[in-house]
Amino acid sequence: MGVIGLLIPIALFLGFIGLIAFYWALKSGQFEDPEGAARRILLDDDLDDMGPKE
Repeated sequence: MGVIGLLIPIALFLGFIGLIAFYWALKSGQFEDPEGAARRILLDDDLDDMGPKE
């Protein structure tokens, strides 16, 4: 029973830290454009590095 008294506060503390990290990610714009990031991976950036085509 003594172990539960130790594990419950630790679990609550870790949950609170996770909640703070989630709110920080929301405020810093981590979830602003998930659709754009999914499409951006399909773009071919190698053509942009070579300059204009002649």
